[in-house]
Amino acid sequence: MIDFSPIKDKKQSFAALAAGLTKADLYAATDEMVDTIEAIISEATDADVVFVPVDPNANDQFGIPEEKDLAWTLGHVIVHVTASSEESAALALTLARGLPVEGRSRYETPWESVKTIVQLRQRLAESRRMRKSLLDAWPDEPHLDVTYSPFPQAGELNAIARFILGLYHDADHLDQLREIVRQAKEARA
Repeated sequence: MIDFSPIKDKKQSFAALAAGLTKADLYAATDEMVDTIEAIISEATDADVVFVPVDPNANDQFGIPEEKDLAWTLGHVIVHVTASSEESAALALTLARGLPVEGRSRYETPWESVKTIVQLRQRLAESRRMRKSLLDAWPDEPHLDVTYSPFPQAGELNAIARFILGLYHDADHLDQLREIVRQAKEARA
């Protein structure tokens, strides 16, 4: 898996990390990330998908104001991370084609509609397929010189850096997923 610790520690930029990666690395990193999430939820049950954990760090500054402090369920986290990575993959495709990024490209499955482990596994499989399909759509010679900055902390991102921003976001939620599964198992015991 890509080591994002230099970015977290503010020792490396997304652009610097992306400079050493290829499109083939993005396929592999996508598989590794989805495989990791699937492993985390491998023993989860339907009840675990909707289990509301204790989360003292709950603070969704970008969501609906009345849900700002809502602890996220397993289903909520997975639809969130898959939507974010799919958006990164779609915007990376735009950059790879040599076009400017204008706005967002995001759709998030309503988390309230995800109630079973089968739905979670289907969402992960669909997301893997979508991300890799978006990589398949890159031109043979991607325009890696085309960049943009979605927010100041990200810096200037080319197609590879924009793609890995989604994987970085996934990685940032792995411990949260592990903790939800831990609490759900404990509640079942």
